[in-house]
Amino acid sequence: MSHSRIKIGKIGEALAVEHLKAKGYEIREKNFRTRTGEIDLIVQQGKRIVFVEVKTRRSLKFGTPQAAVTPTKQRQISRIALDYLQAHNLLDAPCRFDVIAILLSPKSEPIELRQIENAFEFCAEG
Repeated sequence: MSHSRIKIGKIGEALAVEHLKAKGYEIREKNFRTRTGEIDLIVQQGKRIVFVEVKTRRSLKFGTPQAAVTPTKQRQISRIALDYLQAHNLLDAPCRFDVIAILLSPKSEPIELRQIENAFEFCAEG
């Protein structure tokens, strides 16, 4: 991944954390990694665990940020979420999958930040 894309991603994640904290979410993990991949943010809202994928773009040339959360990406996030829940003995906890879609100006200032709650359901292999 290019240095520019990494920088844009880090800006987006920082904006997402700020947004979630302002809405009263507790940040549990940032960039949670397993051998399968990574979940950008794991947060808690009351008793609910929320797995958050942050997608940040500078233009809509290649579609909306949330369009990048493909079925393949959803399956990957689901597998990582299951690993997290098992590792923390939280299999009975209510959870959901959100996407935070961010559009930045050319100067990396936020133009739009949209939190899509329940963006997708748990996706099994297939």
